Amino acid sequence: QVQLVESGGRLVQAGGSLKLSCDVSTRTFTNYAMAWFRQIPGKEREFVAVITSSGRNTDYAESVKGRFTISRDNAENTAYLQMNSLKSEDTAVYFCAATFSVSENTVAVRRLLQARVYWGQGTQVTVSS
Repeated sequence: QVQLVESGGRLVQAGGSLKLSCDVSTRTFTNYAMAWFRQIPGKEREFVAVITSSGRNTDYAESVKGRFTISRDNAENTAYLQMNSLKSEDTAVYFCAATFSVSENTVAVRRLLQARVYWGQGTQVTVSS
């Protein structure tokens, strides 16, 4: 069983920065692609960013491109989401996700994230304008 624990969410002013962390309990972290999603109450969970198991390839939602950076430390079993130039519309609960895949194709990995995925409990990010 893979367990994910997010941390780092808090209240921040518009224009500010925040870094989220996702600690993953598994002996085979390097076999998992990692992703971040977010959800606003009353709306569907939406994709934010994905990183392949090696860390070599990433992909982002258009709304966060150029502002957010996903990364991972395979030695520490941790994934990160660096968020810069935050906007009020970034306010949401942010969820970390893991899917068992060593593919370097982010399109294929995103498809897997719709079917076979482990989720964290979420961390609240609130951006005040």
